Amino acid sequence: MTKPIVAVPADIRSFDGATWHAVQHQYVRAALNASGVMAFIIPAFEEGYDIDAILDRVDGVLVSGSASNVHPARYGKEATEADGPFDPARDATSLPLIRRAIDRGIPLLAICRGIQELNVALGGTLASEIQNQPGIWDHRKPDNVDRDGMYAIRQNVHVREGSCIAGIVGSGEIKVNSLHRQAIAETAPRLAVEAVAEDGTVEAVSVIDAEAFAVGVQWHPEYWAETDKPSNQLFTAFGDAVRDYAATKLPAKAAKVVA
Repeated sequence: MTKPIVAVPADIRSFDGATWHAVQHQYVRAALNASGVMAFIIPAFEEGYDIDAILDRVDGVLVSGSASNVHPARYGKEATEADGPFDPARDATSLPLIRRAIDRGIPLLAICRGIQELNVALGGTLASEIQNQPGIWDHRKPDNVDRDGMYAIRQNVHVREGSCIAGIVGSGEIKVNSLHRQAIAETAPRLAVEAVAEDGTVEAVSVIDAEAFAVGVQWHPEYWAETDKPSNQLFTAFGDAVRDYAATKLPAKAAKVVA
C-alpha cells in the first residue's frame, strides 16, 4: 500500500528576482519521518483554484508556519504596519482549503501561522504584537541564537483535561517551543481552546464539530518531531488520522477499477 498524501499550502517567496512557491523543509520532513506520509506542496494563487480538485487527491492537510501574517482584512480589521508582513496568495489558498477540508472530514494539522489561519477561516480574530499587552509575555524568538536555539523547547503550556490534545500528549503541563508575536484574540465559535500558556495566550485549539482530526497548535512540533515526545505524538496522531481517512477511500477506488 502506498503512503497517503497531505497537502501543504505554500508561501510566496522572492529570490534573485524570481518568485517561488515554498515551504520550510522542517514541515515536510516531519510529515515524512514522524507522520509517515508524503507531502504535496500546493502553490499559492490569489484566484483560479478548484479546492475540491486538490482535496480529491489528498488524504490530509498540513498548514505550516510562516514569516508572514494573515491580512487583517480577512477578519474585519484595518491593517497597520505592525500587522505585516503579508502574503495575500497564501491567505487566498489556505483559508478556503482549511474550511473545505473540515467540511469534508479530511484530517487537518495547523501550526503557528496555521492555527491563526484556522481561527480566521472559522470566524475568529487575531491580535498583533501581543508582547505589548499587559500581563502577556514576550513569545518572540530570542536574539542571537542559531536555529536549534531559536526552536529550543523552553515554554510551559497547560493542556486542558478531556481535550483532543490531552488524548494525545496527556493533560497538564508540557514544554513546547512557541515563537510568535501574533496570537488568537477572539476564538472562532467552532473552536475549543485545548491549551494555554501561563499568561493565558491560546496555544492550541480543536474544531468542535469536526468529523476527523482537526487541531491547531501555536508552537512548533515539526522542528523536533523525531526526538521530542509530545512533538512526535502530535505528528504520529495526525499520521494515523490521515491513514484512517485514506483507508475509507480505498473501496471507492477499487470499485472504479472493477467497473
